[in-house]
Amino acid sequence: MSDVVSHKCPNCDGPLLFDPETQAFHCEYCLSTFKEGDIQNNDEPSSVEELAKESFNLYSCPSCGAEVVTEETTAATFCYYCHNPVVLKDRVSGEFLPNAILPFKISEADAKKAFIKWANSKKFIPKDFFDKSQIEKMSGVYFPYWNVDAELKGSLKAKGTKIDVWQIGETEYTRTRRYDLIRKGNLTFRSLLKNALSKNAKQNMIESVQPFPVMDCQTFDSKYLSGFQAEKRDLEFQDIKSDIDSELNYYTESLLLRDTAGYGRISQSNCHSTILNQSNQYYLLPIWIVTYKGETKSEPYYFAMNGVTGNTSGILPIDQTKLIAASTLLGSLVAGLVLLGGYFLF
Repeated sequence: MSDVVSHKCPNCDGPLLFDPETQAFHCEYCLSTFKEGDIQNNDEPSSVEELAKESFNLYSCPSCGAEVVTEETTAATFCYYCHNPVVLKDRVSGEFLPNAILPFKISEADAKKAFIKWANSKKFIPKDFFDKSQIEKMSGVYFPYWNVDAELKGSLKAKGTKIDVWQIGETEYTRTRRYDLIRKGNLTFRSLLKNALSKNAKQNMIESVQPFPVMDCQTFDSKYLSGFQAEKRDLEFQDIKSDIDSELNYYTESLLLRDTAGYGRISQSNCHSTILNQSNQYYLLPIWIVTYKGETKSEPYYFAMNGVTGNTSGILPIDQTKLIAASTLLGSLVAGLVLLGGYFLF
């Protein structure tokens, strides 16, 4: 049995949505507005039967009773029929309860404006990429991350060389000095964010819009998911721990090597580091996304925007017809200039 939650307005029982601009919850039916502290955590879940079918699950919408199809990692979505926002409670509770959430601060309207401005700055984009129906596909999604803090002890041994060259009269002198370099220290790393979702198509979106101001994270409350979609992690910390440890060791060596600046050449460096303390927490962080399949239905193109800072990234499709036409025109122009230049020369 699985729980589906729809957060309701205390005044009219309509669905509540979270507004990034006001950092409050509003009801589209009675137009009431509530701050987080105004809403009691008395949402009664609707117990429904979860039917596993391949990599999808079926839930019943608590508002209209329609079946909602979700992927294994979906934690919040909308009913496709009544558009009621629903939270799949079993995917944000128990072992999957996030330690914190960073609420959206950029509204959907502002995200769409930024998307149009960004796409218009690119060349050779298919016309239908700017269609209203395409822009309306923009979704606000909370993606899962592991937030890692760590303290390390590191030591570095290396060979450093300094070369001085000077000239007296017609004689040039060179002096080479070699040093044994030793660097030691304790290093602290804060908020190393790592993707907690294994889907390759979404990893680029998740990684491309960092950093996030994690100091603004709030204690998790499922009400922040209302009006947005959310993904549940499918990578446990142990699945990526070895990669994180390697990354921390790499950063340690880089910082210790940075302290050897001033030597012309560093060689035979040997670094050893030990992780003294390490902690990790599960966060949900906000991203606005637009995906585009195009005519070939190949790997999707995407636009992603950090839901707090506005950092953008994406991979856009290329209209081959426009590209060929532009290339042909450019080629004709170059050929014409060459012929014109030859005419004047000869």
